[in-house]
This record gives sequence, structure tokens and C-alpha cells, in this order.
Amino acid sequence: MNFKVIKSNSVFKGRVFEVKVDEIEYIETGNKTERQVAVHPGGAVVIAVKGNGKIILVSQYRYPHNEVILELPAGKLEFQEDPLHCAKRELEEETGYTSNKITKIGKIYTTPGFCSETLHIYLAEDLIEGNHAREEGEEDIQLVELTISEIEDKIKNGKVVDAKTICGIYFYKLLLNSGV
Repeated sequence: MNFKVIKSNSVFKGRVFEVKVDEIEYIETGNKTERQVAVHPGGAVVIAVKGNGKIILVSQYRYPHNEVILELPAGKLEFQEDPLHCAKRELEEETGYTSNKITKIGKIYTTPGFCSETLHIYLAEDLIEGNHAREEGEEDIQLVELTISEIEDKIKNGKVVDAKTICGIYFYKLLLNSGV
């Protein structure tokens, strides 16, 4: 790092994220500037693969875009929550499925230019069907089962635009192509 933080202030603290403004000084030049950061606890994304090879996605309304989006099950980490625990919780909460075979296959920084969010990507296999436990606002979630090829077509055609889903499918394809 070629800078030091002079001052850091939290200017907003909400339920989902906090916004902090840092004043930094570049060590070599002494120039000062400001950085705004959305501080997010991170989350977990689950690629839930059924025995027939189909992947479970959820179709749900997303307020910021005012539209229904097709995406992988995912959710925000609770304070100091283990990402694996979050993945298991979100899988059951949104889909009703559980799994005793969940493996971390990657992580992504969603928007590293201004946000600290890290999403941990998990593969869930040997799924066990059960009952979902959706939160308020998630009652209208619909499950959609698609092959990886069908998902790729939806990505190509702009029907899947969710970044965590696109990244998760890419990680899964890399895993499949590695023969592991």
C-alpha cells in the first residue's frame, strides 16, 4: 500500500451495510483524498445440484431493479457467521433442500471499487428434499430447475443477469472441466 488512513468516519449504518468515508494520504506525495466504502458482511451462494444434474435456481423479485430475477440461492452473513453455515441456512430457507455434502468452490468480490462484500460460493450435492423457511418478502420465490446448458443459454440471452449466479456457474463449469 502506498497510502495511510488519516481518518475514518461511519456516515450511515443500515441493516444490510454501513457506509464509511476514509481520508487517506499517499505516502510518496503527501496528497490527500477521500474513499467511500460500503461495508458489507458478505454472503454465501449455493449451486444446488440434483441427482439428475439439474441446478436449482430461485426466481424472486429484487427491489433495487424492480424486477423478478433468476438466480442461485444466496444470502447475507450474520455477524461473525461462518460462510458454510450461511450457505446451509440459505439453501434450506429458500429451497427447502438440505445437503450433507457442501463444498466451497470459490469466492468473489462483488464490486471491489467501493464495496467490501465477499461472496463465498458453495456446491451442494446429494440434496435432501424438505420444507423451506422463507423470510418475510420471500413468499413469492419460485424454484426453477435447469441444466447447466439451459442456464448458459439464459446468460447468453440476457435472461440471467445476476453476477453471483454467472460467477457461480462459471466456477461450477471449471470444476466439471477439471474432472474432480
